[in-house]
Amino acid sequence: MKLALIATDNREHYKDYKAQVPYFGTAPQALLQGFTTVPELEVHVISCTQKPMKSPEKLADNIWFHSLYVPKVGWMRTSYQGCIRSVKRKLKQIKPDIVHGQGTERECAISAVFSKLPNVLTLHGNMRLIAEVNQAKPLTFQWLAAQLEKITLPRTRGVVCITHYTQDAVKDLARKTWVVPNAVDKSFFNVQAEPDDSRTVLCVGTVSYRKNQVPFIKALDSWVAANKIKLVFLGQALKEHPYDAEFLELVAARPWCEHAGFADREKLKSYLKRASLLVLPSLEDNCPMVVLEAMAAGVPVLAAKVGGLPDLIEEGKNGMFLDPLDPASMRDMTGRMLDNPGMARKLAEVAKARARERYHPQVIAERHMEIYREVLGSRS
Repeated sequence: MKLALIATDNREHYKDYKAQVPYFGTAPQALLQGFTTVPELEVHVISCTQKPMKSPEKLADNIWFHSLYVPKVGWMRTSYQGCIRSVKRKLKQIKPDIVHGQGTERECAISAVFSKLPNVLTLHGNMRLIAEVNQAKPLTFQWLAAQLEKITLPRTRGVVCITHYTQDAVKDLARKTWVVPNAVDKSFFNVQAEPDDSRTVLCVGTVSYRKNQVPFIKALDSWVAANKIKLVFLGQALKEHPYDAEFLELVAARPWCEHAGFADREKLKSYLKRASLLVLPSLEDNCPMVVLEAMAAGVPVLAAKVGGLPDLIEEGKNGMFLDPLDPASMRDMTGRMLDNPGMARKLAEVAKARARERYHPQVIAERHMEIYREVLGSRS
């Protein structure tokens, strides 16, 4: 089988044009790891970029890479018309059996559905829901991404939903859905969590209203006075944004808080290794990779019972929940997890075993192969 996988090259996303090797989001990267274990599959990864870049011809024995230069005018301002045309030309050369668009945030989904080839899409973020939670204004990136989602979902053969939360969100637009969680980079399963005595709590995610970092800090204020804790935030914060500015002021005024900025996967693994707990107090989330990565690494997880997180966490078995709208819940549940290391350790052990069974790249790759065969077998 020949697959064309349309994915965002993060060299374009982060304007890292000098890098000579492409890198992708954590979920697509892990899925590609899984595809290397399927020898009968020939994969062609296609990414658009606004500047020409040097790139390798192959990423693995059965994975080819194609970087397509598309001038800036062909991107969002024209609803990605330049990307659509460039991808279509490349697909005519490759002649894949099926096209898989990774995410509706940018050009990937719309390029896949207008390829005129059998195609499926994966939703990593529910852009319509994210735009609603963040009250996105018309013509902003999130608002436009939400409109693209409405265009692409009815036109694809099917949507790979990473949680039942996504499945429920797209059921009125998509003709077919499958629930398949994200794959986790296999290196996270090799992390051996060894928490130190600092009682480090990790909170990972881009600083934003949706991720709820400010109320979480305030919720812990009264409790920290009598309890040892080190609260470390990993994620980008832009001081020109009012919410981010308030967050940075709160962190600077509290010696028990630290903002360590954006973390790549290697940096994240180093923090997970010595963390006592991962806390995710989000107001909305789908299938946050950091939860799966923490589970694979053997770090206890405490998260908000929102979005797709109930798919990932069985309370009292492999993690615990908090109420992100209730300061007492955020404070008390954090304290409970830290004050009961034996309980937390048992939750983490179960989570690590389940993660290997459910989120290992090879497992997820095999499930995708089943979907591709189903789509191709049902072609009219």
